[in-house]
Amino acid sequence: MTKKSEGKGEKPGKEKRETETVAGDNGKTYSVRGNVFVGVVKSAKAMKTVTIERDIVHYVQKYERFKKSRSKIYAHNPASVNAKEGDTVRVGETRQLSKTKSFIVLEVLKGGGK
Repeated sequence: MTKKSEGKGEKPGKEKRETETVAGDNGKTYSVRGNVFVGVVKSAKAMKTVTIERDIVHYVQKYERFKKSRSKIYAHNPASVNAKEGDTVRVGETRQLSKTKSFIVLEVLKGGGK
């Protein structure tokens, strides 16, 4: 009996997405996969955690108008990045780090006023 190993686990027509690896605290690395977006840090009071507010604009076809909404996300703030309140940051999705955190701050794009 022979086993077919070729083509196993691959779907035709699907390209494999590249993952980005980010260095974290104490030599840990986190692979970023999935959603990557830009947001503003609203709170950096918790230890190694920031609260990011993301503005979303969605077109509603029925009413031919745009709907604005906001989303609050908790993200890991590595010591190498050290984002502060008011900073505009780039955030990437990673494995679940705690009950509420499954994102990591990748870089600070623009410093804040505070």
